[in-house]
Amino acid sequence: MIIKKPESKEEFEQIFKLNYETFVEEIPQHEARQDRKLIDQFHSKNNYLIAVKDEIVIGMVSYNTQRPFSLDKKKVEIDSLIPEGAKVVEIRLLVIDKKWRKTRVTFQILKKLFELVTAQDITLGFISAASGRLDFYKKIGFVPFGEMVGKQGAFYQPMYINESSLHNIFPK
Repeated sequence: MIIKKPESKEEFEQIFKLNYETFVEEIPQHEARQDRKLIDQFHSKNNYLIAVKDEIVIGMVSYNTQRPFSLDKKKVEIDSLIPEGAKVVEIRLLVIDKKWRKTRVTFQILKKLFELVTAQDITLGFISAASGRLDFYKKIGFVPFGEMVGKQGAFYQPMYINESSLHNIFPK
């Protein structure tokens, strides 16, 4: 398995398929579509990392440093949590193919992500954590804040992680 940035149209098609399987079929956040693809509303400004095994995308995560973030669009107040001059990132769409969820894929993709963002001097990250996965995110250092957002069947908890928590999980 390798962790890398997507390079081909085929890899992006696989990302859209994984998003569909997760955020339409598993977590009913979006409506069903005949083409079985879900292209993220922030796709044009997302940076993606993918886990690839035998040319198949088995996991992915996206991140972006350009506001407005999805949390801003959901009317979640994040400005009071951002220290003056801090560089921030929103981490989104962590998806691991069901067959690979109880493996090291999640750890490896997050480790690479955190290496990339800390190399850019980013010191604070935000996520919207699926309500069923809060314990996982807390275990790796994310802190919940504010109220849950979303809709029935697809609630998300706004969370943040700071640089010191990142270094505790993924030491340099």
